[in-house]
Amino acid sequence: MEEIHKHFLNNNRRNFLKKAGLGIGGLALGSMLDPFGTDNNIDPFSSLKNDLNLPHFAPKAKRIIYLFQSGGPSQLDLFDYKPKLNQLRGSDLPKSVRDGQRLTGMTSGQNNFPLVGSNYNFKQYGESRAWVSELMPYVGKIADELCFVKSMHTEAINHDPAITFFQTGSQQPGRPSMGSWMSYGLGSLNNNMPSFVVLLSNGTGRPKGQPLYSRLWGNGFLSSLHQGVQFRSAKDPVLYLKNPDGVTAQERRKMLDYLAELNHQQEASFGDPEISSRIAQYEMAYRMQTSVPETMDISDEPDHILQMYGPDAQKPGTYAANCIQARRLIEKDVRFVQLYHMGWDQHENLPNQIKGQSSDVDQPTAALIMDLKQRGLLEDTLVVWGGEFGRTNYCQGTLSDTNYGRDHHPRSFTIFMAGAGIKPGFSYGETDDLGYNIVKDPVHVHDLQATILNQFGVDHTKMIYKHQGRRFRLTDVSGNVIKDLLA
Repeated sequence: MEEIHKHFLNNNRRNFLKKAGLGIGGLALGSMLDPFGTDNNIDPFSSLKNDLNLPHFAPKAKRIIYLFQSGGPSQLDLFDYKPKLNQLRGSDLPKSVRDGQRLTGMTSGQNNFPLVGSNYNFKQYGESRAWVSELMPYVGKIADELCFVKSMHTEAINHDPAITFFQTGSQQPGRPSMGSWMSYGLGSLNNNMPSFVVLLSNGTGRPKGQPLYSRLWGNGFLSSLHQGVQFRSAKDPVLYLKNPDGVTAQERRKMLDYLAELNHQQEASFGDPEISSRIAQYEMAYRMQTSVPETMDISDEPDHILQMYGPDAQKPGTYAANCIQARRLIEKDVRFVQLYHMGWDQHENLPNQIKGQSSDVDQPTAALIMDLKQRGLLEDTLVVWGGEFGRTNYCQGTLSDTNYGRDHHPRSFTIFMAGAGIKPGFSYGETDDLGYNIVKDPVHVHDLQATILNQFGVDHTKMIYKHQGRRFRLTDVSGNVIKDLLA
């Protein structure tokens, strides 16, 4: 009974302060209690209000498609051509090159670390003369549209902290994802769709590889309004979005109106800002009932577009099908589309596994970029392709003439970007002849995040959120915009 008494006592205090309007304190409290304003005619999705005054300067990008390759693609078999590794195949990696680097438990017990080059051939493409493996011929053909960053490095050596670091700027769970930061800072471009959508696909390389968790697209300490919405490949892309049998749209509308009225009363009594988010989410779900099925239905796509994306384009849930969905979502002005493709964790049998995995993504990735370009969308849509780290230049396990595996390698790896003011036909950064260490123009994860935000007109040091007495940002306390990557 004592706890109940305290609850009502506190509630009375809130009501008193709210109604008394004690100067500036009353105004501040009113703002906290009703962050979207008290006018019921104001659409909470029309302007996600905060004091950041974003964008800070004229943006190049309005939207982003992040093609995250979960598991760690082998840069040495795809983009970072190192012929010396083939010359030294089987030789032990010099300790001076490794320089005491911490290894995973999967290779730390090996007695030697035999160097291994790629079993696949490389060639140069386009006017940029970019080196691309025969595993990625379609990507090679559009090399002049791409900006390769061959000097990425990260701090994490295992999958979960490494992916979390890329997505949230921290290795520890609990921070907002990049898409959530974008939603918080820049708001929505389409009131009928979420500002942050997630698509998942399984690769053929290692289908039962590392799992992904929904916290990777979570809102962290930001309002739940900004969390990513996962679209499934099933009949119902978003669970529980459709009206139950026997419930009409008019009945649904009436129910939501009554529910909103109850929530507003609860908000006035308790002052919980999450109640505003709840109201907005119900309204969004109502609007999505029409917009989502229309967007996800690709039956109106011309045959030549489907053929452009490859043979898997009409198989729901594949990477190719999700690339088409990503383009359609961008056309609907979804600000952030996160596509995760799993299966890149080739610790063994890499030559066979990576062949299928690369085939999953090669043609659809190139098709997506060229499709965006032909529709005039690439000018203000940023496309990012890459994983959480790279793979080692030495073999994990037994090396044979035809087979090898590679362990995780955070010290150097390759990603590429396209569109939205990023310099096309350009390769940035270099690794040593053995592809182990960066020798020129290193790019940290926070540097990449700062550069992405820069293209959206955001100064990464100023997009902050105060939580538990500390000012947080996506790039934490580091990060620099890599201006050489900008056109």
